[in-house]
Formats: sequence, C-alpha cells, structure tokens
Amino acid sequence: MRDRFQKFMTGRYGADELSKLLSGVAVGCLVIAMFAGALPPLWIFYWVGLGLIIYSWYRMFSRNTAKRYGENQKFLNWRYRMAVRRDASKKRFAQRGEYRFYKCPGCKQRVRVPRGRGRICITCPKCRREFIRKS
Repeated sequence: MRDRFQKFMTGRYGADELSKLLSGVAVGCLVIAMFAGALPPLWIFYWVGLGLIIYSWYRMFSRNTAKRYGENQKFLNWRYRMAVRRDASKKRFAQRGEYRFYKCPGCKQRVRVPRGRGRICITCPKCRREFIRKS
C-alpha cells in the first residue's frame, strides 16, 4: 500500500507550510462549527472549514509544482515580514521609556531620539531631511 501511495504522489506537490496552515485553520473552523451546533449564523464555519480542506488537498495533489511553490514562497515571505514587524514593535515598546520614535515626513523612515531633550531638530538618516519635534 505504501508503495502504491508513493507511486501516486510521484510528480505531485505534497504538503508545505501553507497547506499545513490551511489544514489547521480548517480543523479550527470545523471544531467551532461542531460546538456551535444548529445555530444558523455559525454554519459558515463549517463551509469555510470544508472549503479550506478541499483547497489544501488540491494543493497537495497538484501536479503544477512551480505554481504551488510560488504560492508557498509568497506565504513564507509574508510570514517573515509579519515576524520582523512584530519584533520591531516589541523592541520599540521595550525602549519607549528612554526614546521617542518619529516618522520622517519625507521618506516615512522611523527615527529614534532620546527623551527629555526638549524641542530638537531631527535629521533623517535615510533622506537627510530635517524636521523639528519635541522629544
């Protein structure tokens, strides 16, 4: 049986990070639908979960590996950007007592300045634009 499945999966894409996420969200939706019972507004969780499982299986059994690889890469890039944004936000939150953060009006670069210096002229390190703010 194992050999037959391996032969069937030859040339197919298989599971990746996006498929795993879709399957997990689908299981979560189906659990919510199971506990919701016969409440009409929550039937949507059942259909969403079912649709996500079908799409996840479609991705796993697809022979268009290049397209599935591209979709997974987009998802991984998005997940990486969210992790970087979250880490930067945590760092800014930890430094909020010692520094103030401003966005440059020209290039939108975040600039960190020490607190308690009064009104100061801030020079953006990226575009060299000067602007005055209270620290």
